[in-house]
Amino acid sequence: MLNKRKPKKPFLFLKFPRLTFAPNLQEVREKILNSAAEMFLSYGFKSVTMDDIAESIGISKKTIYAHFSTKNKLVAAAGLQVIQTMGCGIGAIQDKNQNPIKENYEIKHYVAQNLKGEKTSPHFQLQKYYPKVYESLKDKQYELLETCMQDNLNRGIESGYYRKDIDVDFICRIHFVGFMGIKDTDLFAPEKYSQPALMDHFLEYHLRAICTTKGLKTLEDLIELNEK
Repeated sequence: MLNKRKPKKPFLFLKFPRLTFAPNLQEVREKILNSAAEMFLSYGFKSVTMDDIAESIGISKKTIYAHFSTKNKLVAAAGLQVIQTMGCGIGAIQDKNQNPIKENYEIKHYVAQNLKGEKTSPHFQLQKYYPKVYESLKDKQYELLETCMQDNLNRGIESGYYRKDIDVDFICRIHFVGFMGIKDTDLFAPEKYSQPALMDHFLEYHLRAICTTKGLKTLEDLIELNEK
């Protein structure tokens, strides 16, 4: 008589508890910074609260304070991140090594696209409500832009687009002062002057002061092209 085989027991899959990993602290910090920078530029440094930022990224306000103990520190860090991001973008434009006048227009277009909040005037909210942070960031912004401006001016002189007799250091400084100055909403009321129009007028004013005849021809061609 044949021995009956015992039925095989079904293979049991062991169930292990699902592991969850806490987000990397650096990732959380970057998420906070990115969201804060975006909101500050869109709605203003004073208008946006820590609660607003926490809600926008789905974390607790306590988590934000674990990374930035005060709003002042978050404003400073977010402002610096904006400047560094802009510096990288401008550097990428410079790497194209194009006509220095055209480069100026491409940089202007890039800045206008990325610095939003025309109606909320984040620049002057920062200056009014966070003056120490503003002064610190202004110095850092000049440090980052100085090399860019000097390079553009020197290439413009060498290629015959800019006059040889200009003082490069002075032009760098006056260009920066003018760029910051057109953000003054007391002088240039938003109801009368839009930021894109102000940037257009200021850039043309700046270039007409330093261009050679060759440079002026290129400038006028670009203005005509932009008006179409």
